[in-house]
Amino acid sequence: MTVLRSYVEGRWQAPDSGAPVYDAVTGDLVAEVSSDGVDFGAALAYGRDTGGSALRKLTFHQRAELVKEAGQLLRKHRDELYELSYRTGATLYDSKFDIDGGIGVLLSYASKAKRELPNDKVFVEGLPEQLGKEGEFLGQHLLTPRHGVAVQVNAFNFPVWGPLEKLAPALIAGVPSLIKPASQTGYLTALMVEIIIDAQVLPEGALQLVSGGAGDLLEHLTEQDLLSFTGSASTASRLRSHPNVVARSVRFNAEADSLNMSVLGPDATPGTPAFDRYVRQLVIEMTVKAGQKCTAIRRAFVPAALTESVAEAVREELAKVVVGNPADKATRMGALASLDQREEVRRSLKALEDAATVVFGDPEHVNVQGADAERGAFLSPILLRAHDTRRPELHEVEAFGPVSTLIGYDGTQDVIELAALGKGSLVGSIVTEDPAFARDVILGTAPWHGRILVLDDDAAPESTGHGSPLPMLVHGGPGRAGGGEEMGGMRGVFHHMQRTAIQASPRMLAAASGRWVKGAPRNLDDAHPFTKPLSRLRIGDTIHAGPRTVTLDDIAHFAEFTGDTFYAHTDEEAAAKNPFFGGRVAHGYLILSFAAGLFVKPEFGPVLANYGIDNLRFTTPLKPGDEMTVTLTCKQISPRAGDYGEVRWDAEVTNQDGAVVASYDVLTMVAKEWNA
Repeated sequence: MTVLRSYVEGRWQAPDSGAPVYDAVTGDLVAEVSSDGVDFGAALAYGRDTGGSALRKLTFHQRAELVKEAGQLLRKHRDELYELSYRTGATLYDSKFDIDGGIGVLLSYASKAKRELPNDKVFVEGLPEQLGKEGEFLGQHLLTPRHGVAVQVNAFNFPVWGPLEKLAPALIAGVPSLIKPASQTGYLTALMVEIIIDAQVLPEGALQLVSGGAGDLLEHLTEQDLLSFTGSASTASRLRSHPNVVARSVRFNAEADSLNMSVLGPDATPGTPAFDRYVRQLVIEMTVKAGQKCTAIRRAFVPAALTESVAEAVREELAKVVVGNPADKATRMGALASLDQREEVRRSLKALEDAATVVFGDPEHVNVQGADAERGAFLSPILLRAHDTRRPELHEVEAFGPVSTLIGYDGTQDVIELAALGKGSLVGSIVTEDPAFARDVILGTAPWHGRILVLDDDAAPESTGHGSPLPMLVHGGPGRAGGGEEMGGMRGVFHHMQRTAIQASPRMLAAASGRWVKGAPRNLDDAHPFTKPLSRLRIGDTIHAGPRTVTLDDIAHFAEFTGDTFYAHTDEEAAAKNPFFGGRVAHGYLILSFAAGLFVKPEFGPVLANYGIDNLRFTTPLKPGDEMTVTLTCKQISPRAGDYGEVRWDAEVTNQDGAVVASYDVLTMVAKEWNA
């Protein structure tokens, strides 16, 4: 037994004693926990001043590399984390869901950030907006890191994944984090943080840990800080309405409990793969983490005529579930996180007993293998069947454990209305092979859900399941589910940044954003930009190339050579009737090809590859006899790890009258140095 330590202000510190935390399986004392002695104001100031300033000196890619290193480090310590996780009541499968899932979020975010974000400290969002007639006054949204701390207050059920799915986007955004885990399982979070801190993977101050109560933490938040919470809807409401959170407009995100649904389609009758799939998914969601998942299925909507068939099939599967010591390989479901949590589930079941009947399990008794059923927080899986499908208890009371209720529905509109009675959920799923039914239920229930999984024969082999949030998709939901969003790919990163509209001349906007914009100065010299390695290339470096006259023979040859014989390029009479062209015109891709022929430097040089085109638009038709000129300007430089970087070029093709024929961004890989 130890007294759990906090890591704040660059050092570990522990109180003399604290509240006891017990092993969920054996009832033995695991640790004492208290935040006594933590100066919350000083901890936040340290995070802002030390951690924040260090992170903001790094680029998105450098921060992503730190996140990757943290993920790889924790992967090496998985066995150590698994071993301690048993004490939370989790089986090895549960622990992998939590621990491997959290590590996966770190690695996924690191990879995604390197692909989608520039190797820069600022993110330029969208295209510039022309605010004046002459193009000398522009607007652009820039995203910069907030100068605060991302404070996260987490639930007990995912002591590793919960903190890491919040930590990853915050670090990549350049914002330090302070983790306040739930005391019931905070010892596992503390071990995870200790592994990262001891390895010195992150800059000092980028990660802090408070073990124990939150004290006066919220009193010290400022307008630059962020507060994220996972837990009950009632606690989320209290945090959201805290006077200082309100007064300072602290950016707040909540992921709260919800009565998530799963809908069995009318086509999924007994004996079909869809029916069996629905039953398996429901049993999995009831038993993984002993049902202590904010995404677990609480309301199982099935066609009224199939209610008994589903009940029988689920009972048969639940009867095979071995409840016991989670360290035993034969155990399929371990214990709840604590005895208090078991009593909370039992109280919730009593609140449901007038609205539903238990059709499997006994809330007061369970056969347990390899452990004491009373000293450990064990509970039987409980399947309920609703009497009156619209009783409010069914849609308002959540038993946060291995509990689900079968609710019959009569038709598509009925199940849509029943789903809405939950007043907002994190996730719903639909098991069907009928696209029309799936579409109707998706569109009818989407306003009440943050995520909807549609499970059919095609998706099933690759599906990660109803209860698995993924880092590239939002995790959250409206109403009772908290109204917030976590992860969601780059949305999660941008949540930690300030979006600021910059209004300025092209010259000033280019200076602020580090990206050339139309109207900003161009650099014209004797050296072709394609002869310059990254070390010598500068934003604004430009080449004008052309003109080239496009002939009717060019157009005819391109049509024959490519097989693109669309009438606008090959049939003068038909093209003349087209309201956009009024006669034969050059292919758009012919224009691009000729443009490349004008600006490309053919000799061996630092430009290694062309890997794409963005934002392509054809704006003025190019007709036989017209001349085309291309202007290519270095727009953005993003160095990569290694010997090369990415360069984005602004390409503009004009005709002899100066009208813009085509505009687009050319993307190339360019060597950092070149001595050939």
